[in-house]
Amino acid sequence: MAKRKVLLLHISENSGHQKAAIALEKAVKILEPESEVMVIDSFNYTNPLLEKVIHRTYMGVIKNRPEVWEYLYDNPKVFKGMRRLRDLIHRFNSGKLKTLLEEFRPDAIACTQAFPCGMIADYKASFGLHAPLIGVLTDCYPHSYWFFDAVDYYIVNSETATDIFVKHGIPKDKIKVYGIPIDPKFAENVDCSRVRAKLGFTDAVPTVLIMGGGQGLGPIAELVNELNRIKHPIQAIVVTGSNRRLFEWLERRKPSLAMKTAVQGMVSNVDELMAVSSLIVTKPGGLTISESLAKELPIVILNPIPGQEAKNSEFLLKNGAAVKANSASDAALLTEALITHRPKLEQMRRNAGRLAKPNSSIDIARLILECSNT
Repeated sequence: MAKRKVLLLHISENSGHQKAAIALEKAVKILEPESEVMVIDSFNYTNPLLEKVIHRTYMGVIKNRPEVWEYLYDNPKVFKGMRRLRDLIHRFNSGKLKTLLEEFRPDAIACTQAFPCGMIADYKASFGLHAPLIGVLTDCYPHSYWFFDAVDYYIVNSETATDIFVKHGIPKDKIKVYGIPIDPKFAENVDCSRVRAKLGFTDAVPTVLIMGGGQGLGPIAELVNELNRIKHPIQAIVVTGSNRRLFEWLERRKPSLAMKTAVQGMVSNVDELMAVSSLIVTKPGGLTISESLAKELPIVILNPIPGQEAKNSEFLLKNGAAVKANSASDAALLTEALITHRPKLEQMRRNAGRLAKPNSSIDIARLILECSNT
């Protein structure tokens, strides 16, 4: 049998979309080690300069004018107006895309973001590409830029998301509720005592995990100060991602904190950090919440980005796996209330477990490989 080739497309370095694609690459290799997998940042590949401009603009809007993003996100008027621009970009990119597809000749293509999914869907419709295309959502609900007739399968995390696709004319048999793809290691057991010992923590004190996505966004410094004031003893793990300034500030602040604190930058052991934690305080990015649910970790939502993260919050709150804080001080109060009221925390843990899909990447990879046979 010929070696199968799988093309995985995402956008943005250090993003949830990239992490999802890498998780799928790992899962495909677990199921079929001899397969050839190519993971590409599609926007950077086709338009590196435009990608930098768009990323810088997006981050500026998110940090400084989040209400603007809230208006733009999944707005039907904006979507209608953007259609022409999207079609123009797809036509402009088709040359590079054609070269990639002809040189690599993938047996199956999966996209973890709507932009490359639309680009491949348009290419399939225009040029008769026969490779199956799978759209893999990395948030709880789809937005308007996800709906394409040329997509063979969509991967979602819930029946609610399935219903949204069906309402937009996508046949239900094209939709698989496998979950947001996370690293397969999140399904494995962790030696919690070993991890706590490595951090210098004790098993006897509740551990609070603080994350702000890959870029360490949100009022993390303020949250650390607020948590340091609560009366119940805690120990904290703070993951700053690529936010070097925050990392250095926390390292300077750490000796004066009453609570034992471990400061981490870019890490590869989030599964271990989640396994040893009593709860997580975080912005609700799709990958972070999927990982948290896999580890049955109660979530305190703080500072969600309008649009996709607000929708993720809605999903978690509706299903009882999270509570939402409106400020860093609120988050500290909720954290103290939860760790001193164990029944509520345990109920949230059970609800998280009910939503969890720790084998999501393996299930999606199996579908990708099955599709590549057709």
